[in-house]
Amino acid sequence: MASFKIILGSSSASRKQILSEMGYQFTVMGADIDEKLIRKEKAEDLVMALAEAKADAIIAKLKENGFEEGNSEPTLLITADQVVLHGGEIREKPRDADEARQFIKGYSKGHASTVGSVMVTNLKTGVRKGDWEKAEIYFHEIPEEVIDNLIKEGDVLYVAGGLMVEHPLTSPFVEAMVSSLSLSSFVQTMVGTIDSVMGLPKALTERLIKEAIQEQ
Repeated sequence: MASFKIILGSSSASRKQILSEMGYQFTVMGADIDEKLIRKEKAEDLVMALAEAKADAIIAKLKENGFEEGNSEPTLLITADQVVLHGGEIREKPRDADEARQFIKGYSKGHASTVGSVMVTNLKTGVRKGDWEKAEIYFHEIPEEVIDNLIKEGDVLYVAGGLMVEHPLTSPFVEAMVSSLSLSSFVQTMVGTIDSVMGLPKALTERLIKEAIQEQ
């Protein structure tokens, strides 16, 4: 039983699923920020800035609602963000179905990268720990009819780069995934980390939770 409470600062179904798989109980709050107002040249800087902005927005909302940390167990706020890199360009959520189609067609017989951040804020101590992880995804040819069905279904319109490798229509055309985690001083490489591509890397999240709890 965890000796802390968790607020997941994301309405993403994938992140809720992953955090549940990790064995945690949590409440959910959305940040409701205009992500387009935050711009950075590097994807890693952008996702970190967005995760931090989401945390700040949720903390402000909690204070408005009279939230106070008592003397019991702390509350951890987890925020995250993700973008897709393809052809040297940063891709966020598609503007419309046409752009989503263009994105997905570009991945066919090629590869894309996801860059995702996780930020854990201890609301009792103010300690904030964050990091990012990058994953490379390699694709077989994605048939036009599969792309049509993905667009028609619509879920790809609400994720970075229109990329949902875990989707049953997409997953048969994923050739390989390789993930690398930035740990400030070194890089750890692992294969097939689907949770990283889905927007909440389990190992990274677990590490940041421990760091946010342990540091006073």
